[in-house]
Amino acid sequence: MSRAPDCWQRAWRSVAVLDLRDLYIAVADLVHDGGPFVIWIFASMVLMWGMVFERYWFFKRVLPKLANKSHAIWKARTDHSSWCARQIRRAMISKLNVAMTAGFPLLQVLVPMSPLLGLIGTVSGMLEVFDSMALRGSADAKTMASGVSHAMICTMTGLAVSISGLYPVHYFKNKARLETELLADRFSY
Repeated sequence: MSRAPDCWQRAWRSVAVLDLRDLYIAVADLVHDGGPFVIWIFASMVLMWGMVFERYWFFKRVLPKLANKSHAIWKARTDHSSWCARQIRRAMISKLNVAMTAGFPLLQVLVPMSPLLGLIGTVSGMLEVFDSMALRGSADAKTMASGVSHAMICTMTGLAVSISGLYPVHYFKNKARLETELLADRFSY
């Protein structure tokens, strides 16, 4: 029996460990070179993507159960056409819509907040440049490079985090609207 598959599996595990280690080193270097605002940008990224995964889980696992439960309650009613029944239907759909859009305001704030944090880091980096120029009395390229690098790393990190969150915000906003319309159609009079 050949031992090649075991060898390949061990090699794959070592490659995965190296990749995670390299990723950790790259992030640590980015935080070190970018300054304290990069930490805040990464914190907003973790919060944003945590909310994205939570919303994905909600739409895939929780919403169908809630919708089925509400639909069963609606079907169990004998009266579907009176004013009172329509208001109950409306309240059920509204309750599901509120559950679907929970957390959207925070998610919509986190996306544009990341570049703003990057902008604060950019300004602090440029202030470093101006301070070094004022202390030395001249524009030394070596001392200016550190501050400009600090500024650009903050800007890049903020933009990257923001761009990565644009699609999920748009997707979940449209998904909530579509699901609400489908629920309204499902709860027939």
